[in-house]
Amino acid sequence: MSTHNWTEVVVGGVVLAGALAFGVYASQSTGLSQGAAGYELGASFRSLEGVGVGTDVRLAGVKIGTVTGVKLNPDTYRADTTFSVAEGVLVPDDSAIVISSEGLLGGNFVEVMPGGSPFFFEPGDEIQDTQGAVSLISLLVKFVAGDGSE
Repeated sequence: MSTHNWTEVVVGGVVLAGALAFGVYASQSTGLSQGAAGYELGASFRSLEGVGVGTDVRLAGVKIGTVTGVKLNPDTYRADTTFSVAEGVLVPDDSAIVISSEGLLGGNFVEVMPGGSPFFFEPGDEIQDTQGAVSLISLLVKFVAGDGSE
């Protein structure tokens, strides 16, 4: 009887350790953990469709940060967004920020299009050159219905 109980304790410990490891991995891969050092930037978008807190911020296809906050500006009716950028990644101050799609069935992400300026954004700055999300449905409707100009 004692051997049977010892086996159950060992198996339970292994299962618990596996669950904890999975939890840590899941929180790091989804951006829920705030352990990574970095700095905050902001941007204001006309349309933020498909983007929320935790969405990737990428530069040249490489993840450099995550969206950390989204709120509606009641004065401008635009989506004010804050996002983190990894420490050591310098974003030129003439860069643009665009909502891009991973493909026809994929989700959206925030893409930084770097400029050529020798000066860089400081923590807390706001990127002025933005392009919001393009709705795939509206594009298909325009294509099927035709735009009237030929």
